[in-house]
Amino acid sequence: MAMRQTPLTCSGHTRPVVDLAFSGVTPYGYFLISACKDGKPMLRQGDTGDWIGTFLGHKGAVWGATLNKDATKAATAAADFTAKVWDAVSGDELMTLAHKHIVKTVDFTQDSNYLLTGGQDKLLRIYDLNKPEAEPKEISGHTSGIKKALWCSEDKQILSADDKTVRLWDHATMTEVKSVNFNMSVSSMEYIPEGEVLVLTYGRTIAFHSAVSLEPIKSFEAPATINSASLHPEKEFLVAGGEDFKLYKYDYNSGEELESYKGHFGPIHCVRFSPDGELYASGSEDGTLRLWQTVVGKTYGLWKCVLPEEDSAELAKPKIGFPETTEEELEFTRDSGCVYIRTPPLQKHLVLVVLNCTALSTNI
Repeated sequence: MAMRQTPLTCSGHTRPVVDLAFSGVTPYGYFLISACKDGKPMLRQGDTGDWIGTFLGHKGAVWGATLNKDATKAATAAADFTAKVWDAVSGDELMTLAHKHIVKTVDFTQDSNYLLTGGQDKLLRIYDLNKPEAEPKEISGHTSGIKKALWCSEDKQILSADDKTVRLWDHATMTEVKSVNFNMSVSSMEYIPEGEVLVLTYGRTIAFHSAVSLEPIKSFEAPATINSASLHPEKEFLVAGGEDFKLYKYDYNSGEELESYKGHFGPIHCVRFSPDGELYASGSEDGTLRLWQTVVGKTYGLWKCVLPEEDSAELAKPKIGFPETTEEELEFTRDSGCVYIRTPPLQKHLVLVVLNCTALSTNI
């Protein structure tokens, strides 16, 4: 019997979720940050979706959010004409970077010393986070508002996308290396360091280009307008979501559609694979994040699956032991032989403290 995909739903936002990003794998697992039009970006445990804290301080919709590799810093881009840098462990706001228009995108260098921003004023800015009082370096050349900007090639180059153009810049000389024009609006861009692959979506097309030369590699056509796509870290699968509320999973090599399913109640704005490739997250107009298993049937995070032929009595028993968690605290949902186990967050991880209107998370 085939097992059905059973996503984990992460609620808490009150307006559409428009961007999300995972950290790298840390000694405490990996983490997930979400940007939302409610102006309150949220930090979660990446493999379970458990809420850790909310960064409070923006006065407008948050359009972009990111974490550095070790999840010690977060950055957000907002409609209040600012980008903010946060301590992702304590929740403290570290600095506010004023802009002249709406900020749409933020990205850290690998060493977390510099922050790249872009937005409606058509300028790329590079901030030295060790010199917050210094003016940022600026790169001009875009002819419409910048939707996404990312460091690439070990921070030696920058990729940026406006409405219908993707540009590659040299960091050292601050000059354009190459640009590619499209006949439709580019809705998303993802950079995969391994293999230097650039993932783009526009219209119904999911396209893959070389991040070094911007030359096309391959492309797939989806049944509906796609807003975001993500490539598996090992380049086995790709997932995409868009206007028809559905998530699509494809074989990257053959282009074959492997799965498609609905879970959201609105258009999907963003999808991303976790750093270990075991799950992917999606954010939607419906105000929720959902976590999906890459391979249904594996025991991972809060998912525990048993074989359909196992005795029904076994299905009613938890298969994973949780320290200091009683059987009454576990919630079970039987669905095609899959047991979904949800537990309260374990005390050994992070605890939320609210102080002076800032959400703080503290290691204990």
